[in-house]
Amino acid sequence: MKKILLMVFISSVAFMMFACFPEAKTPTSASGVSKTTVRLKTGSDGLTIEQRNVKERLKIDNKVGAIKHLYVISPYSGQVIIYSTVKGKITSSGKRLMPYKVDPSNECNSSIPIKLDGRNYRTSEVLQDDGTYGHSSEYIFWWDAKEIYHQHFFTGGQIIHLSDQPIPVKNIVINMELTKD
Repeated sequence: MKKILLMVFISSVAFMMFACFPEAKTPTSASGVSKTTVRLKTGSDGLTIEQRNVKERLKIDNKVGAIKHLYVISPYSGQVIIYSTVKGKITSSGKRLMPYKVDPSNECNSSIPIKLDGRNYRTSEVLQDDGTYGHSSEYIFWWDAKEIYHQHFFTGGQIIHLSDQPIPVKNIVINMELTKD
């Protein structure tokens, strides 16, 4: 009887595993084009340039005591309208220490098991490289030929540029409207 129960249990677990994780298929577009791969050369550290850039950005973004330089630029005139030093890094308001959505059930689905305050939950959100959940503002980042780090954000009403060193600008304009009380 124990052998039969053990076999039923093992079969159930195997069935649940295959039901939760069906065999992956190669992505194909509507036009029938299949995903392809390319072999890239890596550096002596085993990383591609893109991987190294992300790794170094994470180091710079999390360097204790770092000071960066923030420029808010008018998309209309190109003038810098705000300049500020930044202690540490800029953090997007969409970042969180916990996922937005958690499911207390332990049902088999495509979600990720997590533990919060000693209780088991599931979430569809993935913990980011920086240890947070949520989304950052979209930006590009790079190092220039002088090894100066830059982040450039694209927003609807202004252009935001962040650097680890000051960059020369012609002038800074702060327009403020003063009203009488």
